[in-house]
Amino acid sequence: MTEKSWPIDVAVMGGCGHVGLPLGISLAESGLNVGLYDVDLGAVDSVGSGKMSHWEPGAPEVLEQVLEQGRLSVSADASILGTAEHVIVVLGTPIDEYFNPDPQAVIKALERVSDELNDGQLLVLRSTVFPGVTQMVERLMDRLDKAVDVAFCPERIAEGRAMEELHTLPQIVSARSDRAFDRAAALFGHLTDKIVRVSPEEAELAKLFTNSYRYIKFAAANQLFMMANDFGVDFERIRAAVIEDYPRAADLPGPGFAAGPCLLKDTMQLAAFNNNNFALGQASMQINEGLPLYLTARMAARYDLASMTVGILGMAFKGESDDNRSSLAYKLKRILGVRAAGVLTSDPYVTTDGNLRPLEDVLDCSDLIVIGAPHKVYAEMDISQPVVDIWNVRGGGVCV
Repeated sequence: MTEKSWPIDVAVMGGCGHVGLPLGISLAESGLNVGLYDVDLGAVDSVGSGKMSHWEPGAPEVLEQVLEQGRLSVSADASILGTAEHVIVVLGTPIDEYFNPDPQAVIKALERVSDELNDGQLLVLRSTVFPGVTQMVERLMDRLDKAVDVAFCPERIAEGRAMEELHTLPQIVSARSDRAFDRAAALFGHLTDKIVRVSPEEAELAKLFTNSYRYIKFAAANQLFMMANDFGVDFERIRAAVIEDYPRAADLPGPGFAAGPCLLKDTMQLAAFNNNNFALGQASMQINEGLPLYLTARMAARYDLASMTVGILGMAFKGESDDNRSSLAYKLKRILGVRAAGVLTSDPYVTTDGNLRPLEDVLDCSDLIVIGAPHKVYAEMDISQPVVDIWNVRGGGVCV
């Protein structure tokens, strides 16, 4: 099946996004000919002209290099998928307003481009999927009479570290057949030497377990922070004492907004998979999603919010990132919009929010400052107003 001559080695479906773009340019850097397919015309134009569609350290230089070398092409035309031996699917897997996952999202996306798929291809699912979706895709290929191998190789990178972690982390590879596994392992062997083989169902759960475990850890830290804070002591001092030269507690996180496009979504997907029986995950959602309310209540008890303008510094969901998807800083902004006289926001990285103000304006016009995302630039900044800093970016503790 693989003896056919293919115009390009790899096509990435969703190739201009936060996951697909670093993967695509890394594969191109390894020597493969890569095509990026995306329906976002703005992102296609940006990447095609050598500009990253989002902030990712180390990526702009690689993008420029592989474009100049002719190993990367970018297109909004789905026909590019049919020219590649390997097709990697990197698409968002949504949940609705009731936290119900949509297992059909990947299936529907593949149905829309099914005419472009050809016998002999390897179809690699890279998106985080509801358990059983890989098998659904296999059945879809059978129903469409496509002689296409299917593998599921979950994405494992952290935003901001993609260009490092794509080459240093082991790659989980799963497939129903040895042939599909061998092909997928060879593909990702261009990036990393260590391949971990599991079944598709094990790989699907491995990805969900990873994100849910991280979400639960952050919830534990946030709950402990609230307990210490209500008792009038600084949780960060306690945490520092606990973790010092004590390996069994070394992974205790500090408090902060546990947000972004994956952790909550994947925790709720796991709950749905287990017949809504995931008490740890559901309790974690209440704690993490409730943190902006808790902070507002603590600020209201200490300050006259109704007469104050509050400035929020950092609207991304994590530090040193331009990604504001599902950021709890926006939830905090909405809550403060009811309790405070005014709310101003700023972020040095985020470019997709037209309501952001220059940092100088926020500092000049605010009576109280909240660190919404732990960008390093805020650590040594001269701020004359009181600062609420649950991230401890400024090193003054996390008491509110």
